[in-house]
Amino acid sequence: MSQVLPGDAPPVHDLIGIGFGPSNVAMAIAISEHNARVGRQEAVTAHFFEQQPSFGWHRGMLIDDATMQVSFLKDLVTLRNPASEYSFLCYLKSKGRLVDFINHKNLFPLRVEFHDYFEWAAAKVDDMVSYGHEVVAVSPVVRDGVVEYLDVTVRSGEGLALHRARNLVIGTGLRPLMPEGVERGERVWHNSELLKKVDGLEGTSPSRFIVVGAGQSAAENVAYLHRRFPEAEVCAVFSRYGYSPADDSSFANRIFDPEAVDEFFTAPEDVKRRLMDYHGNTNYSVVDIDLIDDLYRQMYQEKVLGTERLRFLNVSRLTDVKETPDGVRAGVTSLVTGEETLLDADVVVFATGYSPADPVGLLGEVADRCLRDDEGRVRVERDYRITADPELRCGIYLQGGTEHTHGITSSLLSNTAIRVGEILDSILGRGLTSASREARTVADGVGSTAR
Repeated sequence: MSQVLPGDAPPVHDLIGIGFGPSNVAMAIAISEHNARVGRQEAVTAHFFEQQPSFGWHRGMLIDDATMQVSFLKDLVTLRNPASEYSFLCYLKSKGRLVDFINHKNLFPLRVEFHDYFEWAAAKVDDMVSYGHEVVAVSPVVRDGVVEYLDVTVRSGEGLALHRARNLVIGTGLRPLMPEGVERGERVWHNSELLKKVDGLEGTSPSRFIVVGAGQSAAENVAYLHRRFPEAEVCAVFSRYGYSPADDSSFANRIFDPEAVDEFFTAPEDVKRRLMDYHGNTNYSVVDIDLIDDLYRQMYQEKVLGTERLRFLNVSRLTDVKETPDGVRAGVTSLVTGEETLLDADVVVFATGYSPADPVGLLGEVADRCLRDDEGRVRVERDYRITADPELRCGIYLQGGTEHTHGITSSLLSNTAIRVGEILDSILGRGLTSASREARTVADGVGSTAR
């Protein structure tokens, strides 16, 4: 039910952020830098709620030798503010590794190192976040028929609490995607939980792993399991002839440029679809060429030596998977002949990607005020604000789930620094902060006196 604004309302935040992954950490940093610049009276009040007990970003995928697929310069701040004290270079300086990193001559840090950078940056703005707090509901607060605020119900170990906001920034990330009909279990994993689950195999002697998928994570999982369990066979299953290399060439990388968002947003729908078809190979179901070469070299070496542990079941699909008392029985079907091969394995890992969380899933009746396009997708303005009916005065901004409007960088790090700057500029420009309201009140008072 809509709430009518009471006299004893809770304090109002200019912004409440749902989730505290890299995108909303970047949002908190942008607000912190803005507040330091403008002073207390014009500061933006903000708070973020994260259901995890501490910061974590794909922890289950932090394989020790896996590297980032984006340049370190596409960190949380540099493209928006190259002089920021929250940059990856400042992180390196604080850790005493700046010179070593420069000597390394590498644009792509280890993923575990970039995660440590995110943790370092998140800790510098941890006064703006409550960990272990899950947003469970959002409801409108109505005055004179207009939604003036949004009430955010948050659950923690202390129970439920109510917080009020002029704006929401939703950064709830992606959800692991499993094939239809397949459920995760003790022996059936999604790659997002690989490192957490694999430790449970220590002290055992697994004989076979099956990894399903043709993207970067799948190839990394194959290489990692092959290395960690030197007695086990690792079978990679995918429908292609082999892994496809990622197109990270200079011209193709322009799809990640900030200007490309403007072009994509204004393009006709058929052009949007063509652009995604043209450049999907910069990000989806593709693998770094160095890793492809390493895996092929390993496979060929094992064939020469007669010790084949690395098997590629290509042009095939996993069509059945059942957990047994001792492991998993999987059916792998050739797409050419239709012949099915049954494989007994200790574990099947599905590196089958992610799906965006429903951007309006938490909004309750507020979602009814959010407009949709002809295909039922949420309409989103260029400033990442959900298009809503005129009675919804509050801004609801999305960090992710905007690929259909803003292109391939919707949920990627490449444009995070620019995106949060645009969201903050939108909030300030629309006057939806306490400082803006006070300024209008003062201006109205001056006008009344003059009259």
